[in-house]
Amino acid sequence: MLNISFPKLVMIWLTVIVGLTFAMPNGFYGRVETHNDAMAEIETGVTNAELEADAAQWPSFLPSNLVNLGLDLRGGAHLLVEVQVEDVHVSFIDGFWPTVRDALRLETQTIGFFEQLDSPPTELRIRISEPAGAARAFEIVRGLATPVASFTGAASTNIDVRLNGAVLTITLSEAEIAAMNERTIMQTLEIIRRRIDEVGTREPTIQRQGSERILVQVPGVGSANEIIELLGTTAQLTFNPVISPTSDPDARPGTGNIILPSLDTPGQYYIVQRRPVVTGEDLENAQLDFDQNGRPAVAFRFNTSAAREFGDYTLENIGRPFAIVLDSEVISAPTIQSHIPGGSGIITGNFTVEEATNLAVLLRAGALPAELEFLEERTVGPELGADSIAAGQIACIVAGIAILVYMILSYGLFGVFANIALVINVALIFGLLSIVGATLTLPGIAGIVLTIGMAVDANVIVFERIREELKTAKGPARAIELGYEKALSSIIDANITTFITAVILLVMGSGPVQGFAWTLMFGIMTSVFTAIFVTRSLIVIWFSRTRPKTIEV
Repeated sequence: MLNISFPKLVMIWLTVIVGLTFAMPNGFYGRVETHNDAMAEIETGVTNAELEADAAQWPSFLPSNLVNLGLDLRGGAHLLVEVQVEDVHVSFIDGFWPTVRDALRLETQTIGFFEQLDSPPTELRIRISEPAGAARAFEIVRGLATPVASFTGAASTNIDVRLNGAVLTITLSEAEIAAMNERTIMQTLEIIRRRIDEVGTREPTIQRQGSERILVQVPGVGSANEIIELLGTTAQLTFNPVISPTSDPDARPGTGNIILPSLDTPGQYYIVQRRPVVTGEDLENAQLDFDQNGRPAVAFRFNTSAAREFGDYTLENIGRPFAIVLDSEVISAPTIQSHIPGGSGIITGNFTVEEATNLAVLLRAGALPAELEFLEERTVGPELGADSIAAGQIACIVAGIAILVYMILSYGLFGVFANIALVINVALIFGLLSIVGATLTLPGIAGIVLTIGMAVDANVIVFERIREELKTAKGPARAIELGYEKALSSIIDANITTFITAVILLVMGSGPVQGFAWTLMFGIMTSVFTAIFVTRSLIVIWFSRTRPKTIEV
């Protein structure tokens, strides 16, 4: 008996209504986007008449999820950057010297005096004054090594120590270099993502390419330079003890010290200790503020442990200067007037409001562990995206009209039912894309066009089965029922194989390939749903009302 239970019928059309509701905002893209931007501002505590007017452009009780447009449709910035992982190797060697120094000092009676020698940036060389104690110094330093988990499972340590006469040479081991490079890339990916998210950019593409490169695509940005300025600054904030000011950039700073220029005073330099008291990694928060003269500044606050360490340092060094260093430039070098126990302070300088805001964003997101080299940069104009959208719309319309006409000519009234299901199918694709927040790219539009062609395949299989059953079955109701029953396995099998291919494209591909895979996967799910349930429910509703003695398919 050709019939669908009432609860099942309700579930089918309730699913259709929900899908159409979530797809609807894409038909009013500009208004909904303005509404979403205004609501995001209001949620941060900012409110005014203009924002409230923008928020009112779309009813709050309706869904406001949109299909995000990719770089090729919306325009924006495309960047390919290379992470200078060697910087991290150098930083580790520089920071390892105090540990070695403290360990050797405990054994001066055995090994004698020692000194750090000039060496390449990725090496640490130490001369031992007593040749007889060099072997003991070698053992001490080698005991400072820590284990490194390697992919082969072999036991490895983070440093290699060599003894040549009375000179110790310390370098990073191959296992540590590999592990450090991996950590650096993953940390850089996360920090880039946080920095871009902080400025509210929609759906950026940030993914690794190769071993040391990262692809960054940010839709909706007017120029690639905006992203370069955001990412090009490492935002490495440190607080270093000042040895002395100087006007000679070529002065010898001494072992363990460096010379840094002043940011605001040309010709002014500071000799500071290389090892900082605290760093920007210990920041708990940073935000725009204003100094006592009303000039833009950045207020900061350390976490508990760093606040305690910073407080102890200021207590012990009252009357001495210390340097606030940002990216190897001294922002200021104030004198410690009193104990600073709270771990909070303010960074002043010749900032504009925009510069202070950007600096706060960078500090909150964290410092990049290494510098970035921009290998490729380009800006995709919105006009190109508009042309792509227009071309995609034309392709969808032409394909849709051709299929609609073909189905009506081939299957008559049943073709009309298939066409209604096809329109619902396309709307459901956009509803799913909106719900999951997927990004639609130009290949994604190609996936939708392909789906329009594939969507009627299931209906064609069913209708041809019904035609065959009309020749042998007892009555049209039984022919329709058998047609759906016998076509079901073929429809499921054909779509599962295509779905598996789409999943492989999604997992193994990247960028545009993933955009194509998403639309293809959603198109398969919605086309099967509309063919098996929506078209059949339309036929059942029509048949139950008209009760025809014969049907033409």
